[in-house]
Amino acid sequence: MVQHGELTVADEVLAQLEVISTSTVQRLLDHIRQDERRLPQKGPERANQILREVPMRRIAWDIAEPGHFETDLVHHGGRDARGEYVHTLQMIDVATGWRERMAVLGRGYACMQAAFRRGLARLPFTVREIHPDNGSEFFNQHLLRFWREVVSGISLSRSRPYQKNDNRNVAQKNSSLVRAYLGFARLDSGPQTLALNELYDQMWLYYNLFQPVMHLVEKTLVVAAADDRPHMQRRYDAAQTPFERLCATPAIPPDRRTKLERLRDATNPRRLRRDIYDRLEQLWTLPGATAEGVEDVSALLAAIAQPAPGLL
Repeated sequence: MVQHGELTVADEVLAQLEVISTSTVQRLLDHIRQDERRLPQKGPERANQILREVPMRRIAWDIAEPGHFETDLVHHGGRDARGEYVHTLQMIDVATGWRERMAVLGRGYACMQAAFRRGLARLPFTVREIHPDNGSEFFNQHLLRFWREVVSGISLSRSRPYQKNDNRNVAQKNSSLVRAYLGFARLDSGPQTLALNELYDQMWLYYNLFQPVMHLVEKTLVVAAADDRPHMQRRYDAAQTPFERLCATPAIPPDRRTKLERLRDATNPRRLRRDIYDRLEQLWTLPGATAEGVEDVSALLAAIAQPAPGLL
């Protein structure tokens, strides 16, 4: 820095720098107020203005009304994030644990719209709230218009920046229901997207109709002794499937309940589990995208927007 004229240092200061310890430097720097930003940041004029219209909050852990969905996007770009690749849009209902997963190629507004259409068409009850993080794939003019004009009656909220616990349910399911199956491999072709949605259709049946979950019903701060640190004691209810929890509420219409009960009774869960593993193995045999390949994205979006007829 001295050689390039960036710094002027007296010989006395150089001698002191040779003997000063790192801890002393840190202690001295802690007293210096740095008013200048280290890295350029977005000013108010460049920030996503749409976020100002959406309130920040956290869905209550003990909410009883179905329809409040924590939402997140899982990337399947592998080690190379260049180009378009597959994403999993996951929605978790906080009250019942109902899970929806949709695969999309890319994360533009048309892809996200198609994924939401697929999930909304398949849901047997009404969505009351969509609660994602602050990503621009969720908050842009096109999707805002989609929620206001195409799908009415749904409120939007968002988690606080850098607060992962605000989306704690969907974050946990990203690990157990997406990464546990797909890992961190790259998926980037239309056939892989369609095959993944077929896999998610089978997982929709398995995890919503057959896999029970426990819900937190009480949290108590406990102090065993005066000199002990307090700890949180949690109590859970009896395990029930998301479908059973949904049926205990008036949120599901009688005709949809009857149809799902018949579908559950006619489904062999063990065979369904084997089918899930078979489809997963088939997914890894499909080719990825190539530099010379061209795909009909419009046809792919139309296929994504429509779930399997048997699940409606």
